[in-house]
Amino acid sequence: MVKIEAIVLAAGYATRLYPLTENTPKPLLNVAGKPIIEHIIIKIEQINSINKIYIVTNDKFEQHFKQWLKDFDSEKSIEIISDGTKSNEDRLGALGDINHVVNLKNIENEIIVIAGDNLFELSLKDIVNFFKKRKSNVIVLHDVKDFELAKCYGIVEINNNIVINFEEKPVSPKSTLASTGIYLFPKKTISLIKKYIAQGNNPDKTGNFIEWLHKRDVIYSYVTDKKWYDIGSIEQLEKADKYYKQK
Repeated sequence: MVKIEAIVLAAGYATRLYPLTENTPKPLLNVAGKPIIEHIIIKIEQINSINKIYIVTNDKFEQHFKQWLKDFDSEKSIEIISDGTKSNEDRLGALGDINHVVNLKNIENEIIVIAGDNLFELSLKDIVNFFKKRKSNVIVLHDVKDFELAKCYGIVEINNNIVINFEEKPVSPKSTLASTGIYLFPKKTISLIKKYIAQGNNPDKTGNFIEWLHKRDVIYSYVTDKKWYDIGSIEQLEKADKYYKQK
């Protein structure tokens, strides 16, 4: 069985959610009685081929995650990795963090990358099956069905399920398909991640890399209509909490 490494991005400083996130990392905020990160890990655990879960955080919140992990029992091996940053100003960015983990752990397997502040109902098993059949990069999308709302997200244009454009928070969105912060990369893409960083490209958002990558390799889209929350505001956090409590 081909092994997949999971990288959960949890190194942001979530300044938009202050004061909630001033002393607590966003993925450790509770939704329906348990931290956001636990909802995500439960989904990852359903993938049989997961080798290990790496949670990449920052120097400020590393101990918060290590303390949380002491009391959390997972079916998969979990490792907390600090990217060494101490503030929003010196953060490595999402792609910088992926590259940091890949280099630190000499990762050569396939990778699933998940933003640590998103909640989703879709099955990651289904996405992995889709990925294995296509043997290429996959981005998971959700149709927000509103062009005004689309201005808040990374927006993707597709043709025959293949990504032809990606734009971060566009002023005039060309579609309403938003990135959910879930990506699958085959082994061959690891060298491209390293190349992207080495060339001095913007490491802040994974979407910046997707925009660069789709011109060099095929990226398939997996569009889901299942419930998805991007916890970017207190309002979204409250909506997610209400929904998951009802469940």
